[in-house]
Amino acid sequence: MPVKLIAFDLDGTLLDERKNIPEENMQALLAAAQAGTLLVPATGRIFTGIPETLRQLPGSRFFITINGAYAYDAVDDRNLYTSELSVDTCLRLIDYMDRLPVFYDCYQDNWGYITRSMFQRAGDFIPDPGIMKLMRELRTPVDDLAETLRQKGRPVQKMQMHFQDLAERDRQMKLVAERFPETAVSYSLPWNIEINSAGATKGQALKALCLALGIDLADVLAFGDGTNDLDLIRTAGIGVAMGNGAEEVKAAADWIAPSNEESGVAAGIRKFMGIDRS
Repeated sequence: MPVKLIAFDLDGTLLDERKNIPEENMQALLAAAQAGTLLVPATGRIFTGIPETLRQLPGSRFFITINGAYAYDAVDDRNLYTSELSVDTCLRLIDYMDRLPVFYDCYQDNWGYITRSMFQRAGDFIPDPGIMKLMRELRTPVDDLAETLRQKGRPVQKMQMHFQDLAERDRQMKLVAERFPETAVSYSLPWNIEINSAGATKGQALKALCLALGIDLADVLAFGDGTNDLDLIRTAGIGVAMGNGAEEVKAAADWIAPSNEESGVAAGIRKFMGIDRS
């Protein structure tokens, strides 16, 4: 198939467990870009949380960020697609989350905010050093998150919570979706829940981006591992799940690649684009 665009998740997909880009993956992306294929990181992160090496890759101009809240054109510095949570929904979510044994934060205006007391307890909920480092680098502690959002009065791109009890995480995945039908509920980590507006999925953002660029979705190759990648995998012409991915993502995929520790993205690019290891 003529692959015109590759959309790829970062954590658990392109990046290894140390949050590095394996050399094999990098070489495959460069070969695809040289063949004229657009490279589109599709991540739950904000734009500044994307590694600089990816932001500077040939063929990387467009980015799907914050689980599809934005389809962003970095050259023109504008969003081609936007779907955000209302302040009212966020305040109701905070009231709900305050009753749970969780740690939570949000992204607003392309930056992270968190109540100061929770920021100090983050290490009790985040077991991964790489994720912990990102959390500390990309969050501003505030005295009270609800009051901060109320005063700003602007929409929010994503809210997320982290759990110590994984069974409770699974239970809340269903409950949050039921109680807040205006949201899209997913996860990208074994211990978290990510809450976006219903229209903020990577698949919806991909559709909008492809429409703007005149690219047929059939000509898109996509990679992902978490349930926040599920709509992306279903929307692309060929959806590839990582070997380490969630079972729901594997079930929806056209092909299952090796894991992120085995440069599975490179394997998929070679398979579907005919690019060899050289």
